[in-house]
Amino acid sequence: MRFPFLPMRYAMLLLRIAIAVVFIAHAVVRIGNGTIPRFGEFLESKGFPAGVVLVWMITVFEIAGGLLLAVGTFARWVAAGFILLLLSGIAIIHAELGWFVGEHGTGGCEYSFVLIMALLAVAAEDKERV
Repeated sequence: MRFPFLPMRYAMLLLRIAIAVVFIAHAVVRIGNGTIPRFGEFLESKGFPAGVVLVWMITVFEIAGGLLLAVGTFARWVAAGFILLLLSGIAIIHAELGWFVGEHGTGGCEYSFVLIMALLAVAAEDKERV
């Protein structure tokens, strides 16, 4: 067998599910830790109205979009939504923190960049014509 030991379609399936798990986990932890009000206040401090409502919308999208992505339904559209969410996060939070997330920095853009590239691959691979 040759590396990566999987046909491309299975590798893309794993990538799609892994991305879905990341977004779902992010939302579930936000709910579980009770940080929605704090995140809402942060967004309001950046000029966004109704911060808590906005955070709930983001959280619901991360869960619902993650589930849709995991099963491969509307993957291109969900990927586009997640890319917009990540770009917004870069603009609002991560850009001012630099590039690196860990070891060489704190909270930077590199993680979001990698997720965006992975989402672009998932969107390009999506065969549905919606």
